[in-house]
Amino acid sequence: MNGILAFWLAYILTRPIGASIGDLLSQPTKDGGFGYGTVGNSILFISIILSLVIYLSLKQRRVASSLSGKIDE
Repeated sequence: MNGILAFWLAYILTRPIGASIGDLLSQPTKDGGFGYGTVGNSILFISIILSLVIYLSLKQRRVASSLSGKIDE
């Protein structure tokens, strides 16, 4: 599959899900949401994104160092 087509298909399919989750988290509890508000919602999402970036960066570094050790052997 073409990489550009794959990107746009993933974007089109996941954007409505993300918007719905964002709405659910930010809406007041009386309206059926979780009541985090827009600021709380933004803090939650940025925390998740930063955690994933840090985790994946550290994991990649460990994999790269273990591969370089095998090349030296």
